[in-house]
Amino acid sequence: MKDKFYQYILQLQNQITSKLEAIDGVAKFREDIWERPEGGGGKTRVIENGQIFEKGGVNISAVHGKLPDSMQKLFNVGEADFFACGLSLVIHPKNPMVPTVHANWRYFEMYDENGAVINSWFGGGQDLTPYYLFEEDAIHFHQTCKTACDKHSLEFYPKFKEQCDKYFWNAHRNEARGIGGLFFDYCKQTEEMSMNDWYNFVTEVGNSFLEAYVPIVEKRVHLSYNQQHRTWQEIRRGRYVEFNLVHDKGTLFGLKTNGRIESILMSLPPHVQWVYDHHPEKGSEEEKLIAVLENPKEWL
Repeated sequence: MKDKFYQYILQLQNQITSKLEAIDGVAKFREDIWERPEGGGGKTRVIENGQIFEKGGVNISAVHGKLPDSMQKLFNVGEADFFACGLSLVIHPKNPMVPTVHANWRYFEMYDENGAVINSWFGGGQDLTPYYLFEEDAIHFHQTCKTACDKHSLEFYPKFKEQCDKYFWNAHRNEARGIGGLFFDYCKQTEEMSMNDWYNFVTEVGNSFLEAYVPIVEKRVHLSYNQQHRTWQEIRRGRYVEFNLVHDKGTLFGLKTNGRIESILMSLPPHVQWVYDHHPEKGSEEEKLIAVLENPKEWL
């Protein structure tokens, strides 16, 4: 399974970076291949200062070795070896009318002292973070997510949509990071779902990513904007940074397993503002966004 999934994310990385380069038309992804001293490594691809994408990363990693103490406590296990691989991406467009997007698909295995697999699971999802709210974009993104889920179980979309709303919640701000999507974790073998069934589901979601995001980019990228729109985008990006550094499990896992710091923090946007006690004007488009972030809604 680990080899099969790793081959899948290699191919998906190529597919996504090729498409995003074609859309941008100017910038190309820079690739860094890195190794982790304790075992494994990855392939980081970053795009910067493009015509459309101000900064973005589409990274894959496959790491293995002894499970660190902090992760032993988290999983409530003793000493064990682990393998983890996944693709993680964050794209920050220049135009504030185009939303930021994040996605991640991953696979994890744990072994006993004889090297036998004692536990394995999939996780992942995709979510959208707009700066200006276009309801039809939110509906398109969620409908694409639901269509992918429904091919495997009609229970998946409502369940994983709710988990997404709960996970991407900036508790210290009492607001969502964005307008959600899907989030699933610890997807293990059950009577209903084999690991192969989970593989088919996770890859279905991965394959739906470009369909979920690209039409939104193409629809919004030519809308005009001014400095006031950029300022709002940079203030909201600050909330994105807060979530990633305070709450995000992937960031914390990378830091605790001695991951490559440049790859872990590639999700941080290049231009951000923190304005003291900032509140949008009453009745503004900015306030309309905040209302949805404070009370996540059903888009479908």
